[in-house]
Amino acid sequence: MTRHSAISDGRAALFDPQQLRDAGRGERLHKALARAGVASRRDCELLVEEGRVTVNGVVVPSLPAWVDLERDVVEVDGRRVRPPCRLVHVMLNKPERVVSTASDEANRRTVVELVQHPSGQRLYPVGRLDFDTRGLLLLTNDGELAHRLTHPRYSVARVYRAVVRGRVSVETLEQLRSGLVLAHRRQGRTLGARRARAEAQIVHLDRDRSLLDITLHEGQNRQIRRLLARLGHPVKRLTRIRMG
Repeated sequence: MTRHSAISDGRAALFDPQQLRDAGRGERLHKALARAGVASRRDCELLVEEGRVTVNGVVVPSLPAWVDLERDVVEVDGRRVRPPCRLVHVMLNKPERVVSTASDEANRRTVVELVQHPSGQRLYPVGRLDFDTRGLLLLTNDGELAHRLTHPRYSVARVYRAVVRGRVSVETLEQLRSGLVLAHRRQGRTLGARRARAEAQIVHLDRDRSLLDITLHEGQNRQIRRLLARLGHPVKRLTRIRMG
């Protein structure tokens, strides 16, 4: 059996091309190349057939072949094929007085500073929570997921638990459902006015405060706090408990 010299992780090693026949070592070569953005699966098959693909320094003689892009040195026309970016999803229980951005001009603490993922991937918050709102916030490098969770087209529900001042009535719930016109603000600028709505359920009532579950499908800046303040029930504590 002929063995070939190859380089893996910067060190010389012996590689037997027959290992490529082991289906347990990874995924099919043409699928791995396509997933890494080299070309379509069919075109990747042609690249192999033309002898333009090497694994650990050895020309791949034929398909099927299996590789692990994290472990093997796979090259097409002499150029290293890197594994696609690993998708990372982190659910953070955001505390109060932390900003939901990657950086902050006022040098306040950010949610990105709270998460040190072992993958080393750069993560971004999906949507935002107010500075003084706590609860569920997703951080990820998955742009497609972030788009689907935040774009109004998909109308993804976000559920909050609010402690508010006073006893909330059924009439107040109806007013929230019908909506109130609020100034539409972005980055400190007023861009007109829009009707803002919320679905709310009473979880518990005390003599001088109420516990509500509130669902939004699209949101304006500080929408829940502004709506309830207009209706005479200032928010004392707000926590996001669910997305989707």
